[in-house]
Amino acid sequence: MGKTKALLKDTVIYGVSSIVGRFLNYLLVPIYTESMPPASGGYGVITEVYAYTAIVLVMLTFGMETTFFRFVNKDDEDAGKVFATTFTLVSMAAGAFVIVAMACLNPISTFLGHPDHPEWVASMILVTAMDAVQAILFARLRYEHRAIRFMTLKMAFIISNVVLNSIYFILLPKLLPEYAAYFGHVGYAFIFNLVCTGGIMLYFVPDILRTKWSFDKALARRMLAYTWPLFVLGVAGILNQVCDKIIFKHIYAPGNITLAEQELGIYGACVKIAMLMALFTQAYRFAIEPMIFGEKRQQDVTQTNVIGMKFFIISTLFGFLCVMGWLDVLRNLFIRDADYWPGLKVVPIVMVAEILMGIYFNLSFWYKLIDKTIYGAWFSLAGCAVLLGVNWFFIPKYSYMACAWAGVAGYGTCVVLSYVIGQRVNPTHYPLADMAVYVAAAAVIFGIMQLVPETWPLWQRTAVNTLLIMAYVALFVRRDVPKEAVETIMKRFRR
Repeated sequence: MGKTKALLKDTVIYGVSSIVGRFLNYLLVPIYTESMPPASGGYGVITEVYAYTAIVLVMLTFGMETTFFRFVNKDDEDAGKVFATTFTLVSMAAGAFVIVAMACLNPISTFLGHPDHPEWVASMILVTAMDAVQAILFARLRYEHRAIRFMTLKMAFIISNVVLNSIYFILLPKLLPEYAAYFGHVGYAFIFNLVCTGGIMLYFVPDILRTKWSFDKALARRMLAYTWPLFVLGVAGILNQVCDKIIFKHIYAPGNITLAEQELGIYGACVKIAMLMALFTQAYRFAIEPMIFGEKRQQDVTQTNVIGMKFFIISTLFGFLCVMGWLDVLRNLFIRDADYWPGLKVVPIVMVAEILMGIYFNLSFWYKLIDKTIYGAWFSLAGCAVLLGVNWFFIPKYSYMACAWAGVAGYGTCVVLSYVIGQRVNPTHYPLADMAVYVAAAAVIFGIMQLVPETWPLWQRTAVNTLLIMAYVALFVRRDVPKEAVETIMKRFRR
């Protein structure tokens, strides 16, 4: 019970920062979609550029976050040396990337289809390099259980970024309508990201200067031997998330880039709503990864993993039902331009893919803890191959709907392979029957939601869906909340 409380506590802290922060960050979606209609293709440019940066970021960190947690929790390793070595390796990779990328700035800009705007690419090169370095600095905060500071820094970045974008894209055009032509340029989205990321980097400078540096070559070799399969796993994993956005305009309508960017913009905006599911997944990962690697006994590791898996399934299905039950409200909040709404049909599909990705992350501990990360590399490569195949063959006919289903197929493949092989190599007995009850309940409730007539007023549809969500909560309370806890809560409500 103590481990469950600790997991819940850290998840709540990281969850609050992720939920509030991501909510504020999602304010960028109505800002961009209001100032960049689908016909402009502007949001399609943002979607594509951030897809490339996501891949580069994974390559620059090359699995060193997980490797840091693995080594820093070993009894025979010095925590200070582990951090210093990790930070040095990632910083060297980030520095080399900046030098090479800046030297090839014009060819890269031309390849991306923006030869007239190399400053966009330059901004994101610097942002990605700083994000890679900060990933290790934030990992140390997680290891030290400094969740409040972690939350504060993440929130500072998001709030400042939203404020700058709001001023430029929304406020100034209204205050200075005669200068409207000077506002709304997509490149400023990248410049503001650079400014805010640089601000957080400056905040870390004192910590970096106070660190006792001691790069250990032997330790570095051991860490690199552990992390290279994680690098392959990470690249394959991020390709599962963003490759559709990268290849979309090249295979959907090769002769009509404008049309492809319009479709990609619609897909990218609607996927943002589905990414609300990623809030809990990210918070859960931040909380459980240090806890799993910090356990000393195999029995404790298994117990924490099993509890975590069930907790994850229950919570993400609840999130799925909330998003789908209040989708009509969310679309008015986040995507005000109705021209984007036809893409909302991808939302439940993408959320299922996100849940599968979270399950796959939970299943990954069996090979990480026995230092057999090569398994993860093969699983992720297999999933990536399936996802690429579905996208390649079906995007030309089904547009972004193929992208949504490709995610389900790719992550589904990873989950099946990891579970089946994991039960043979390092068995873990998950409560499959209990979890199946929640999956079935969520599926039935979602099906009923789809039967609610579209002709009903918004408040009636939302009210019915809310009651259905409460039924799911009631199921959880009845099955998995201790009777004593329920009685305590009820007593407090009666006061």
